[in-house]
Amino acid sequence: MTLPSSEPNRLSRWLRRLWPIYCFLAALVTFGYALYDPYQIDGDAVSYMDIGDLIRSHNWHGVINGYWNPLYPAALALGHTLFHSTRYTELHAYYMVNLGIFLLEMLAVVAFTDAIIQLRDLHETFSVARNATSFLLDRYTLRYLGIGLLVISTQRELSMGKVRPDALLLAFLVFGLAALLKHLATDHLRYAALMGLSLGFAYLTKSFAFLFSLLCILTLIAFRIVWQRHAATRAAAAGLLALICFTIVAGPYIAALSKQKGRFDFGDSGSLNYAWLVSGTEKMHLQPNQTSSFGSAEVHLTHPNKLLLDSPVVVSYKQLLYGTYPDWFDASFWNDHIKVHINPRLQASATIACLVRILRYIANHPEAWLLLAVLFLIGARLRLDWRPTDNAFWLTPILLGIGILGIYSMVNIEDRYIAVGFLALILPTFAALRHSSGVPTSVLQNAASAIVLLLALLAVGESARIVGDLRRNLKVVQSPGGWYDRDTYRAAHALNAFGVKPGDTVACIGTRACVYDHYWARLAGVRILTEIYEPTPPLYPTLAAMPNRDQLYDVLRREGAKVLIGYFYPGEMTGRTPVSAGWHELDETPFYALPLNLPADTQPAAAENTHAVPSSDIVNPPSSLW
Repeated sequence: MTLPSSEPNRLSRWLRRLWPIYCFLAALVTFGYALYDPYQIDGDAVSYMDIGDLIRSHNWHGVINGYWNPLYPAALALGHTLFHSTRYTELHAYYMVNLGIFLLEMLAVVAFTDAIIQLRDLHETFSVARNATSFLLDRYTLRYLGIGLLVISTQRELSMGKVRPDALLLAFLVFGLAALLKHLATDHLRYAALMGLSLGFAYLTKSFAFLFSLLCILTLIAFRIVWQRHAATRAAAAGLLALICFTIVAGPYIAALSKQKGRFDFGDSGSLNYAWLVSGTEKMHLQPNQTSSFGSAEVHLTHPNKLLLDSPVVVSYKQLLYGTYPDWFDASFWNDHIKVHINPRLQASATIACLVRILRYIANHPEAWLLLAVLFLIGARLRLDWRPTDNAFWLTPILLGIGILGIYSMVNIEDRYIAVGFLALILPTFAALRHSSGVPTSVLQNAASAIVLLLALLAVGESARIVGDLRRNLKVVQSPGGWYDRDTYRAAHALNAFGVKPGDTVACIGTRACVYDHYWARLAGVRILTEIYEPTPPLYPTLAAMPNRDQLYDVLRREGAKVLIGYFYPGEMTGRTPVSAGWHELDETPFYALPLNLPADTQPAAAENTHAVPSSDIVNPPSSLW
């Protein structure tokens, strides 16, 4: 069988020749992000870094975690080793790891678009024989569109500064979709096996991929039987092979996690988020006697936080041996045995909120939709054949894209989750565009290719402009890189100079210093094992209203905390009020430290004059990182 030409016009041939240059430009501007993207670290990022440390030290028991999966931390550990990072330069190495993941995403998107075209063109000869209109976009045009949309996502929700696994998850899910479509186009079992392997690695990245992998296997079997009219035994054999390959990759981790939990368990992040965001269960420091905070879930906590004081709430994390901030290092440990129950009213409310976020994402990513509208205006037509006798190549990726959004919409959805589903929906839609009668084929194809190329180039150009602005801003503030945050790094240096050594334990107060941004503790090499839970900012009035501050500080001292760390607004901690007495500013930052178990001769001077602390590893990072 002779397939239709994948380069029907002259511009398509130029797109093929310029393709390596465009890929280089896309990688180059993303390298700029890896150098200059701003600091965006949160508690999730610190947990992944901590697991990466455990991988480097071969502490496999600590790596098994019911909330965070190990593949992205393994990538961070590899980057840490390759770049010979210190605590104060590791973040730049992790940005470079994200750059490597972006290159993997590019490869995955190209594999996906090529697989779409191959499956589409499988029946194109028969369509032409029936005098049907041919498709508008060729292989290279769809490649440019896919990479252009990926660059736009990297500008926004999948940026280099987010030390999170969502970009890596996207890469493996798209690889899995590409392998699925290749199998449907060729009937080769090796692609079914490759799909299982890719989805297995996706699961090791985030447990969300477990349910999606089962959905992909069922889709493979159904499409082959219903739309391709293959024998059920052949389709089932391919699905079974994909499942076996998935199990080879994901099975050992699932077995280890199930052994740790004492039940079959492929990850608790989905069920816990359902409990917190849908069932209304209290997220932080839930206690067995707080029945009013259980929501619609059934709660039988195995090892809740140890409560040291009721008012204000003071908790200890000594039960868990790992993590800079153990309470978020493994949320499944502290919330073990929360059983969720579906409440239709709460579920409907959560799903509506997720649908609103999807609509907001669509509004915030208008490029593809505007391009689609322009193509319609110049004569393109969309005809989605769906009957078994038609060329329904688009059906599998679009239904699975809807499946991605549907699974997330049951619990919670964010822009970084939507990106992979968006690609699975939009790229097959563009591939299904056809010529309309009355418009010369060559004219319409050239116009469509030119418009897609323009979008792809504008995406790269906008990234280049953003990178230039980021670089200029860093020069103005004299910062060594986008990954450097002045307050966080200075506070960590000052804390070490204050007499708190790596390996010591500290206490914290307030959500800013404890929950949202505790990277200062990781930089200083300390562990937060005691927390005064004060979720409502600002912190100073709350601290001032506490009648039992001295008792509170005594509790922290008995727990062995070296200092208490808090984040206060400027001008509040003057040292001239009873509330601020004894607190020391950490090198002109909003972070303050109250000595608890430190020798008296190591306290004030070191904290107030930390500019003398050697910081060559910050100002002049190792050349291997650049």
